[in-house]
Order: sequence, then structure tokens, then C-alpha cells
Amino acid sequence: MAGKLYGLGVGPGDPELLTLKALRIIQESDVIAVPGKVPQETIAYKIVIKAFPELAKKELLPIEMPMTKDAVLLEQSHQEGAEKIAALLDKGKQVAFLTLGDTTVYSTYLYVHSRVQDMGYEVEIVSGITSFCAVAARLNMGLVEKAEPLHVIPASYQIEEALKLPGTKVLMKAGKQMHEVKKQLKELNANVVMIENCGMENEKIFRGADEIPEDAGYYSLIIVKEKN
Repeated sequence: MAGKLYGLGVGPGDPELLTLKALRIIQESDVIAVPGKVPQETIAYKIVIKAFPELAKKELLPIEMPMTKDAVLLEQSHQEGAEKIAALLDKGKQVAFLTLGDTTVYSTYLYVHSRVQDMGYEVEIVSGITSFCAVAARLNMGLVEKAEPLHVIPASYQIEEALKLPGTKVLMKAGKQMHEVKKQLKELNANVVMIENCGMENEKIFRGADEIPEDAGYYSLIIVKEKN
């Protein structure tokens, strides 16, 4: 009988935000898949092991996820990842794939998930605490109130029109586009705050567009709220 694949959201960084359900499935799983070449060096692994030290004794499966927009390379890596997992499922093993934040929000895991599902295996997604909810909580602020809309925007793409939308904007994955993102934020009449590595030991908070460093790390999230 084939095993089952779980896609687990492990939260944004604070190990105490790992859900009880995710922890239980990790404990029960035969293999823990981690996005990266060296599992022990990944953020997801470092989050979970603080809550579950026995993770170090588990069988680990590295799934390389290249940081690129090259469609051919992405297709190849996603397919290879799915095939590695399928080989374990064929042996009847239960596999838990660790993903940062919530599995349904801009998670590369979803591409592997859909392929494994299309192969006919049983799969299940387990939600985790999203980065933008954790950031808002860390700042002691609400994201939206009353009839305000919330927009979650991938900032590595064109965001000029998105910033004109009403309500609260969450900018994720700015990466190398931070210079342009910062430039556009300065032109807004809005309250801007960014957290880098929320919930981690090297967490940094930047208030106002002027404070945001252009070399901010990958795990940086910006909240833009309209001024009352």
C-alpha cells in the first residue's frame, strides 16, 4: 500500500508558531522532505528542530528548489522532487514536506504537490501561520478592519498598479527588486513597515520607506496601510 504525502506549513520563523497538527504529523512521518540541498541548513529545518529536537534522528529528503524564473529549470526541479517523493511513497512510507509560513501562499511545494497528486498518490495540505499574520501580530497591529480589503502582492513582479488598490497591501518576496519597491513606496501617502526574518533570532524591523535597506534579505515582508 502506497504511503501518503503531507505538505506542512511550519510558520514564519518562531518555533512556537508550529501547529500541534504539523508537529504530530512530523512525529508520525517516516521521512521529512525539506526544500534545499542540505536539510540541516534550511530555515524550515531550523524552525522545526527547536520545537522537536528528535527531527535530527529522522530520515531526511533534500528537495532542491532553485531560486530562478527559468521555466525549464523550475519544471525539471519540480518533476525530480515529485519523483523522489513518489519512490518513497511506493515503499509505503509517509512523507512530510516542510514549507515556510502557510503551504497555500506562494509555496514552491505546491508544484511538487500537484505532480504527486496527478501520479495518483494520496496527498494532504496542512496549513500554517502565514508570515503576514505573524508580522502584524509582532507589530501589535491589525491588518484590516471593517470593510477594508487585503491584497497580498508578489513584489518581485510589477507592483505599480497593485499599490493603487484600496486597503492594506502586503508585499512579499521583493528580493532583487527592493530598490524599485522602495522607490515606489516613497511616493505613497501611506504607513509603511517592514520586518526582515520575523520571529527569528536575526529579526529586524524597519519603519517607513526611507529606513528599508535595499539589500534586505529574502525573508522580508512589507505592510502598507492607508493613512486615516
